[in-house]
Amino acid sequence: MDKHRFFIVVLAIVLCTTAVYAQGSKEDAKTAEAQKTLTVYAYDSFTGDWGPGPTIIPQFEEQTGIKVNLVSAGDAVEMLQRAMLEKDRPNADVIVGISDDMAAKALASGLFDPYDSPMLQDIPDFLEFDQSKRLLPFDYGNFAFVYDTEKIAPEDAPKSLEDLTDPKYKNKVILIDPRTSSVGLGLLLWTIEVYGEENYLSWWEKMKDNALTIADGWSSAYGLFTEGEAPLVISYTTSPVYHVMWEDSTRYQTLLFDEGHSATIESVGILSSSSHKQEARQFVDFLLSNAQETVATTNTMYPANSSVELPDAFAWAPKPAKTLRLTDESIEKNLDRWLTDWTMTMSK
Repeated sequence: MDKHRFFIVVLAIVLCTTAVYAQGSKEDAKTAEAQKTLTVYAYDSFTGDWGPGPTIIPQFEEQTGIKVNLVSAGDAVEMLQRAMLEKDRPNADVIVGISDDMAAKALASGLFDPYDSPMLQDIPDFLEFDQSKRLLPFDYGNFAFVYDTEKIAPEDAPKSLEDLTDPKYKNKVILIDPRTSSVGLGLLLWTIEVYGEENYLSWWEKMKDNALTIADGWSSAYGLFTEGEAPLVISYTTSPVYHVMWEDSTRYQTLLFDEGHSATIESVGILSSSSHKQEARQFVDFLLSNAQETVATTNTMYPANSSVELPDAFAWAPKPAKTLRLTDESIEKNLDRWLTDWTMTMSK
């Protein structure tokens, strides 16, 4: 072989080796990047344009260098159901938005790992509903009906759950399905707390004519409400804060009922199947600390972290004189039956 041909052969080998090495380096880089990418499931309003997600995710990524794939996984009940269906082929590392009234089902699924976050030192004990620390609280509030003051005068607004069944509110109330939404489930449990198992279905029976619709989730329900489709919607005592802060409007206001209001605590959990546990813990710590003010002002809920100072707009979130809550044992034992009975009642 002459020198010229030898040189060409050697050059070809070098170029091939270089190409293979470069391709391998790219694949290694992609693998390393994937290893640092967290997949976080959250409910629709958390991930939406006006929710906390679009603000806190870039902040977390910049602070830690960890990429986040934030997935809108429906409403809270749908999100948990999706994670349970994916148990054998898990996609998520972290789930944001499991409420305390869903805790028994969530914990029984075996999906979550315990994490004793150092940020829990700033969270009051009454919010820590899961002593195993698999579900950690990040915000809380009370369910309430919100009304449009341009459609209903304050003196004509309902003063109790029973008032809502008055025929004058026919087609004026937007409800939410408890089978798909934590807010809808919250209302179902609220009626059981007030009326007891013997009578709660009578309330729902009477509400059939007054309900304009039963939406599948909070986002769609509240959207119909603000679009003027109906002047009453099930939501939270804190919902008017959003309109005060971002629209400079007090048009939408909370109704407080003497019988009390059901409470809710929302949590975050790390999936046992996650291969990114360290990154997941960093995300949870961030959510319970640096992200808390943003969670409060965009999610318009009370932050779990007691060190956060709330803006003046939270004065428009009246606090109920009485907070209601069923025991975890009662919910775990009866929830499936309550949902079945509710479905039968509303489908007649």
